[in-house]
Amino acid sequence: MAAGPAGGSAAEAYRPNRYVSLPAELDPATYDASPEKRRAEAERLAIRARLKRQYQLQLNDPHRPAVIEDPALIRWAYARTQNVYPTFRPTPKTSFLGVVSAVGPILFWIYVFKADRDRKEKLIQEVTGSAAVQNIDI
Repeated sequence: MAAGPAGGSAAEAYRPNRYVSLPAELDPATYDASPEKRRAEAERLAIRARLKRQYQLQLNDPHRPAVIEDPALIRWAYARTQNVYPTFRPTPKTSFLGVVSAVGPILFWIYVFKADRDRKEKLIQEVTGSAAVQNIDI
């Protein structure tokens, strides 16, 4: 088994290849946070813990109302269902996808039905053509 690098961690010994980008795990911006960034993360964690505790207290309250409303879930559901068009931007990609999803299936089924009709017509002509040839030979 090979021994690790003598002078430090794998992140220190890693030298990025010019053809390959640096993995996120080894990016100093990911693991080397400034004190302000750590403080902000701690504040967010404290807020999440308080909200979680409040929700757990409401959930386990024996005299709770029938439905416990989570404001974040209500905002998410509203943004997901009711508030779609104010945030929608028509771009060439969305326009193309709209046309393809509207016109594409119609053109596909037209092609399928036309090909099926042509195949059946060809079979009928072969059958009637061979019968006509048999009648002439007789």
